[in-house]
Amino acid sequence: MQITLTKCHGSGNDFLLIDEISNNYFFTEEDRQNLSIALCDRQSEIGADGILFVLKSEKCDAKMRVFNSDGSEASMCGNGLRCVGRYVCELLSKEEILVETMKADLTVTSTSPIFAEIPTYNVQISPVLFNLENLPMNIDKNILINEKVPEVSDRLFFSAVAVPNPHLISVVGVEQIVSNEQKCISETVNGPNNLFPDGVNVSFVHPIDKGTIYVRTFERGVGFTNACGTAMSASSLITCLLDLNEFESEIEVYNNGGKVHCVVHKEGENHFQIDLIGNATYLYKSDLEIDVKKPEDFLIVNKTQYQEELQYEELQQHAKEMVEDKIFLSR
Repeated sequence: MQITLTKCHGSGNDFLLIDEISNNYFFTEEDRQNLSIALCDRQSEIGADGILFVLKSEKCDAKMRVFNSDGSEASMCGNGLRCVGRYVCELLSKEEILVETMKADLTVTSTSPIFAEIPTYNVQISPVLFNLENLPMNIDKNILINEKVPEVSDRLFFSAVAVPNPHLISVVGVEQIVSNEQKCISETVNGPNNLFPDGVNVSFVHPIDKGTIYVRTFERGVGFTNACGTAMSASSLITCLLDLNEFESEIEVYNNGGKVHCVVHKEGENHFQIDLIGNATYLYKSDLEIDVKKPEDFLIVNKTQYQEELQYEELQQHAKEMVEDKIFLSR
């Protein structure tokens, strides 16, 4: 069969977007897993962090399903939702849409650029869940906010939240950022372990200035990525809870892929909603000839490049200079 895909990224977190609204594709669950493993392989001609399947929805403008490069399905993806949001907004000629995800129906809105003229979208990150059963995390506590977890580290403090993807977050100094500690912790809690039976995304967060943070994330099912949208959102929330940043104020979040803006809204006791604002950049559009039973043998029929990445490279350079100056050159 022949399928068309769009290579896109949010904050350097790159995806292959497959439109099942406009095309009569039919994929089994096994097909989706196998396509993700084969097409996202960095050794292939394409490579990506995951696949965004865009489907019709009975209650929203569209439905998003996200499959990681290892074939596992994620309940949400903030960077991917921006890309899907842009695609569906343009498809339906709308400025605002509602997208069905695994755990919630979320609003996506076209908004003013955060840098130059880069296409920018604001996505709603919700629900925010603190009960450790929602991650799940197996310790003798109901919630975890800035506490030590001896099974993970004897000196770092951690917070845990599901948005709805599970996140383990530690606010750290420069010495932890430049060390190998995050990799060791991440591989432990995403391997066979009793603490996180389903794995967990692990983020190290370094405050740069008031209203500015750096976030680096190891994503379960993927590994280290340029950025993770839900991790940047959850990290912004934790910095507000720890009085490092302010609720209802824009937080500039730098990552290895660029930057986003986050706004944490407090809607009641332990009730929050987060705005994730950032780019949705198209790299190219491609037609593939593929047998879904042997997807690794795909053939690229044609490829059309977009020119948007040149603009985004300016943002990347700006972010790189900021991170190097404030973190790696500050030692």
